[in-house]
Parts: sequence; C-alpha cells; structure tokens
Amino acid sequence: MKLHPWALGAALLVPPGAGAVELSIATVDNGHMIRMQALTPHFEKANPGIRVKWVTLSEGDLREQVSADIAGKGGRYDVVTIGMYEVPIWARKGWLRPFQPDDRYDAGDLLPAMRKGLSLDGKLYAAPFYGESSMLMYRRDLLHKAGAALSYQPTWDEVKKVAAKLHDPAAGVYGICLRGKPGWGDNMALLTTMVNTFGGQWFDMSWRPRIDSEPWKRAIGFYVDLLKNYGPPQPAHHSFNENLALFNAGKCGMWIDATIAASFVSDPKQSKVADKVAFAQAPTAVTPKGASWLWAWSLAIPAGTTRADAAQRFVNWATSREYIELVARTDGWARIPTGTRTSTYKRPEFLQAAGFAFHEAMAIAFTDPGNSTLPKSPYVGVQFASIPEFQAIGNETGRRIGAALEGQMSVDEALSAAQKMAEAEMRQAGGQAAAK
Repeated sequence: MKLHPWALGAALLVPPGAGAVELSIATVDNGHMIRMQALTPHFEKANPGIRVKWVTLSEGDLREQVSADIAGKGGRYDVVTIGMYEVPIWARKGWLRPFQPDDRYDAGDLLPAMRKGLSLDGKLYAAPFYGESSMLMYRRDLLHKAGAALSYQPTWDEVKKVAAKLHDPAAGVYGICLRGKPGWGDNMALLTTMVNTFGGQWFDMSWRPRIDSEPWKRAIGFYVDLLKNYGPPQPAHHSFNENLALFNAGKCGMWIDATIAASFVSDPKQSKVADKVAFAQAPTAVTPKGASWLWAWSLAIPAGTTRADAAQRFVNWATSREYIELVARTDGWARIPTGTRTSTYKRPEFLQAAGFAFHEAMAIAFTDPGNSTLPKSPYVGVQFASIPEFQAIGNETGRRIGAALEGQMSVDEALSAAQKMAEAEMRQAGGQAAAK
C-alpha cells in the first residue's frame, strides 16, 4: 500500500506502545465542517498516531466557549475554528501559535485577501478552511413568473420592490430571508454591510461610536420594514442555518448571505430548488463600499496546547489542496470548500460544476476590509471593526436591533440605546488607546 504523504513521520508522534495523541477540535455546525468530520478517518488512517475528538457548536456558542477558553488559558482545545476578527487580535495577545505550512502546502496559493486577513506582521496565525463574501441568491423561476428582474448588483430599493412581488405567504413563499438572530456574527454581519452601503460606519476617526447617525437609522429602518412586510415569521430567530433550510425548502424568494451558501442551495441532494437558483452581487445603496463582507472560517492552534505537532499536522491536512481534491472525489466539485485558493478557481472541473463560482470570486476579489466605509474609518474590517471592544458592542447592538425587529422598541430607541452602550464601552476601554 502506498503511504500517504501526511503519514510520513507520524510514527514519531507516539512512542511504541504508547496511546494515540487525541486532538480536541472545536468547530461550527455548518455543512463544510460536518463534511470535514466525516472525512476525518482519511486523516487518522494516514496519521495512525493521532485520533480526533470533535466539539461541534452553533456559531454563537462556538465563539463564546472558544473565546472564554482561550482568554482563560483553559487548554480545552488543540485546534479552534475562528475567523478574521479573532486571528489578528488573539495573535497580538500571544494566544495563538503561528501556523507552520509543510513542504506540500503552498501558502502562496492562498487568496491574497484570505492570507492577509489571517496574518499578523506578515506571519500566518491561522489557515483558511473556507472563505466567503456575501451575495444575493434568488429564485429565477419566481422572478420570471412575477415579471420581475434583478440587476447584476442591485440596489436595496430594487430588492425591496422584487420582494414585494414575490411575497406569497399563502403559498408558503416569503419575499426575502435575512439574518435576524442577534449577535455580532449573526444579524450584525449582514446589518453592518447594509450600514456601510447606506453611508454609515461603526466609529469615526476619533473612535466615537456612530450608531445613532442618520445612515444607521436609514439602514436599520429599511431592514426592519423589509423583513416585517416580506420576510418569514419570527425573523429574529433566524440566522444562516435557519434561512438555508427555508431556502432549500423553496420558501425564500431571495436570500442575501454568505457566498458559501451557494454550494448548498444549488446542490440537488440538499435543495428542492437547486435547478432554479440564480445569483447576483450584494445590494448597494448610496455607495458600493462595504456592501459585501469578507470572512474566512479558519483553523488555528491555541498557544497553550501540549499537542502542537499533531495540531499542525491536522491543520495542514484540512486546509490543503489535497483536502479539496478529496472532497471533490467523495462528494463532487460543486461541494468543495471554496474561497481559499487561487488554484480552485482555475480548475475546469470546479468551474463547470459550480454555477456560482464567478459570482463568488468577484464578491471576494472586490471586497476591501481596509476601505469599507464612505466616511474614513480608523478600523479594518467590513462586517466588523477589528478591535477587542467590538465583540461586546456588536453583540449588544445586535440584541437591541433584534428587539426592534420583534416590535419591542422602535428603531430609534434601539439605536439610541446601542449608542450609549458603545460610548460607555469605549470609555471603559480607554477609547483609541485601548483599540490599539
């Protein structure tokens, strides 16, 4: 039997007669991560000295538990699934080990936006498992039936008009599905892009919060009105997975979310409407800046792990070109994790299988975290501000907007409360000095 390249040196990890090294890996409960778990026996077979233990959590629970463990140096996990927000902040605090690509890895093949977003001072501190921007997915059959059309990059006003035409709850179809579940990585991921394109920002150049500004009021008012009139029931309970299930069941006329969803909604094994889906870029309002987000779910190694060698070996395997080809062999090219490597978008097999490839590549390529707002901003990030204080501010703002969506307060009341909370948070942190 031919020895797998990752098995080279694996015997050195475990002395003869000793038990296997057990890696504890924390990840999010979405489709690509579930597939990775199913393919883990391939890694274990090639690395007989390593066994993998998975801890799979919802997005909010993952962030909460991993953040607490890392900050408290609990040592519970050997590999964690985190994103572009956490990586540079945690690396600067010394909470992460640098990622060490092996000889086969080809870090130069990583998309520049992903490599840059996961680095600090030019050094990678995480490896992207899949990357994404955001875009609009829609039912072309429903638009045709309604006599409606969408531009390649529509405006939010255009989206609202089409949602009104598609909305038919009696037939089980809602005009539009959007994230409503509170959280900086849930509803605020979408809402920050809306605020950006409506001309707003989180902080001005003096690090003053701008949550109660007119662009925020216009963007959030538009969002609440859109979902109340043309969204599904109880939208404040819906985030990525809930809206994915609705769309795949044929209940959403349009959905604006992560580009990675395209591989799921166009998969006939998962989606009842796979052959009826079309794609467009994320909507704009007064500016195209920051209209679509940029993110990479990535694998990182906590500084406190005692199983660093095995962890590095796993991260190299799971984020490699060879892993992408393994998924292609077992599940097809349309189901590979995308948004990480230049070579992926040069594979004829992928381009032929994935009707969304061009739209996804364009969304990623034209999203600039360093220039995502119309007024100049002091922070890097599209759907987040890359400062430690943002997580608490984003979560609390999301909670208040969720309350407005449920009718518990007005939009102005929600944003006023969020503004006061953000001001207090920044005062306590020392403002700009703490942000650095």
